[in-house]
Amino acid sequence: MGEPIAVLALRRRRDQISGVIAECERKIKEAQHDLVHVVASLRLFELTGDPRDFPLYIDLNRLLRRGETTRICLAALAAEGPLDTRELAQRVMRAKGLNPEDKVLGQAIALRIVHTLRLQRTKVSRKERRTGVSLWKLVVS
Repeated sequence: MGEPIAVLALRRRRDQISGVIAECERKIKEAQHDLVHVVASLRLFELTGDPRDFPLYIDLNRLLRRGETTRICLAALAAEGPLDTRELAQRVMRAKGLNPEDKVLGQAIALRIVHTLRLQRTKVSRKERRTGVSLWKLVVS
């Protein structure tokens, strides 16, 4: 004996609704894609010429010379004692004349600091953590 007609009808209706939902989701993604391009075009036409209107793209390799991050961090640790990664990033940004309130740049510099100081195992240690970031201190020889 076959399945009841109600079950077959419900399955057919389920498949139809699934198809409609998939088509709507495709249209939504297409509309979101179009919206991103329209907003980007509007930004171009609404620019005033003020330098703050343009996003900054900074190449850290050009901003910080080879070994400069290490020198600044070691000097800060020698002068102030143990500092966490965020505090060291603030010191580097101030030393380079950058805005220490810039969160994105601060995070990029913090990642650079972690990488740089990990290579300095004989000079610094990071055994503790403070508020989710490493606490760095000079190794006493």
